Amino acid sequence: MNKIKVLLAEDHTIVRKGIRSLLDSEPTIEVVGEAENGRIAVEKTEQLRPDVVVLDHTMPVLNGLEATRQIRKYYPATRVLILTMHTNEEYIFQFLQAGAAGYLVKQSAPTDLVAAIHAVHAGQSFLSPLISKTVIDEYLRQAGAAHPNSDEDKLTLREREVLQLLAEGCSNRQVAEQLHLSVKTVGVHRLHLMEKLGLHDITELTKYAIRKGMIEV
Repeated sequence: MNKIKVLLAEDHTIVRKGIRSLLDSEPTIEVVGEAENGRIAVEKTEQLRPDVVVLDHTMPVLNGLEATRQIRKYYPATRVLILTMHTNEEYIFQFLQAGAAGYLVKQSAPTDLVAAIHAVHAGQSFLSPLISKTVIDEYLRQAGAAHPNSDEDKLTLREREVLQLLAEGCSNRQVAEQLHLSVKTVGVHRLHLMEKLGLHDITELTKYAIRKGMIEV
């Protein structure tokens, strides 16, 4: 039987190595690569075409939510399993709506990670046992009801990338270098996202990104 090819995306080296050690001992799983930020996770998904990406919720450069969106959009055959410390309902809903196949709380990873990888690879969904039935029921209720788009839905893919990098403290020039854009183009994206979100300065933008779980303090 072919092994399940897994890409492990986690920005904390010690945590990433610990998870890799756990997966390397599993004969049905092969870790084909590692990524320390969300952008590298997307790039390595393109290069390696893993069956499953185990992706940390909060990642530098490109956050886990945006990485999930891009992986699911461009590489739909790859399944995404979110590995996180957070049990916040809003975070869970955002990731499931972005196309994540599973959401696993790190506390239960030692006992549930292998099972979660097998489940999402088989086309099933997986939610951590630590997530209550109430949360699942609420998600299903929201998914079946019409509701207005969030402010973030108004942003383009590029605007969300610029938003995160600016909130992480990058200057326009640094953002331009990261995204291979001109400084002028970054300025235009910055103006547009500020207008769409009703924000007026970098402080408000940073607070917005923290509130939405795009970056951590």
